[in-house]
Amino acid sequence: MSRIRRLLLTILLTVLLVFTSGCWSSKEIEDLSVYVGLGLDVAEESKFEKSINEQGGHYPKKNIFTATVQIVPRVGGKQENQNSSSGSSGGQTFLNEQLTGDSLFQIFRQFALRRDRPLIGHHLKVIVVSHELSKKYSLEQLLDFVLRDNDIRPSSLVLVSKGRALDALSSKESGEIPAFYLKGLVDNAYRSNKILPPVSLSKLDGKMQSGSSFLLQNVLTADGEHKFSGAGIYKGKTKRCVGSLNQTDLEGLSWITGEAQGGALKSYAPKKGHTVIYEIKSTKSKITPKVHGDDISFHVKVESEGQLMEDWSSPEIPATEEYIDELEVQFADTAKEQIQQVMNKIQNTYRVEVAGFGEQLRIKYPKVWKKVKKNWDETFSQIPVTYDVKMRITDFGSSTE
Repeated sequence: MSRIRRLLLTILLTVLLVFTSGCWSSKEIEDLSVYVGLGLDVAEESKFEKSINEQGGHYPKKNIFTATVQIVPRVGGKQENQNSSSGSSGGQTFLNEQLTGDSLFQIFRQFALRRDRPLIGHHLKVIVVSHELSKKYSLEQLLDFVLRDNDIRPSSLVLVSKGRALDALSSKESGEIPAFYLKGLVDNAYRSNKILPPVSLSKLDGKMQSGSSFLLQNVLTADGEHKFSGAGIYKGKTKRCVGSLNQTDLEGLSWITGEAQGGALKSYAPKKGHTVIYEIKSTKSKITPKVHGDDISFHVKVESEGQLMEDWSSPEIPATEEYIDELEVQFADTAKEQIQQVMNKIQNTYRVEVAGFGEQLRIKYPKVWKKVKKNWDETFSQIPVTYDVKMRITDFGSSTE
């Protein structure tokens, strides 16, 4: 090889070494506090905060809310200290820490004064806001920093808790990380029509910007265990919680929206009154707006297919065509009762529209929608809605009959 070629090769290898020197500005994950859950509650200072304040460690602030961050321990090296202001016990795989104030961004910076590794929100999975706090302050105010922060993923799930958000982010189960657990419950929607389609941070931002009312999945906690049950109702104009729907309400809502793709519908057979269960396999729903002059109305057509999965008739009634026809009518009537129940709540009790009627009116009659969209919640509360529900039993499980 000639001297010139050797020189060029040496220069080339030197240049390549410069470009393969690694990430000089990177931060190792074990040097960061990775938080996966965020909870917001009505202000309640922890013992730690009270003690620090007595020693002169306070700073100018109003006690409006308490933020809980759920931190997963670093891998390798020294184990995280399991003693925190939230009372996390030894042996758990997460750490809940709390601070109180009136600015979420300032609270996050306050954590830099008490933790040797800074918080990083790239892996935030769940945000839980307490029902009580979101009645006092709008979600726009409470989540303003979260929506602005580029470190936080817009795919983070947003939930509302009937009790404290801290409780929803706590667990007695060894090895369980509550933020991951809550995130995983959403995946069970194919098993139950009592689970709302997940509302991510980006979807929530869109709903708030549109000015329309919306729902957030509610989580209940008892003795360290959690359950999805119902939903919080948020008024479009105020972005504050105005009430809640229960599990049966969500079932009725799923028929209207056509999102009932799984779950069980329980009813009682005509005449004998024994328990019968219909397993939902598919649902189609169509909301049809009708406009005559200044009069607006809606018709909801629901069609569902499923199977008869449980029949408490004793002795067992033969699955004749007549019997199946009776059950299909009974199941349809039960679904219609659920629809009427949730419609009564959203039209009369809370006067909010959270079922998608306005969207269908906007698509079919855009000019009419422009006239009514400003006060749509109030307008919708006066609009008549009719229903047509049909159920079809396609099979009977593994029955040998």
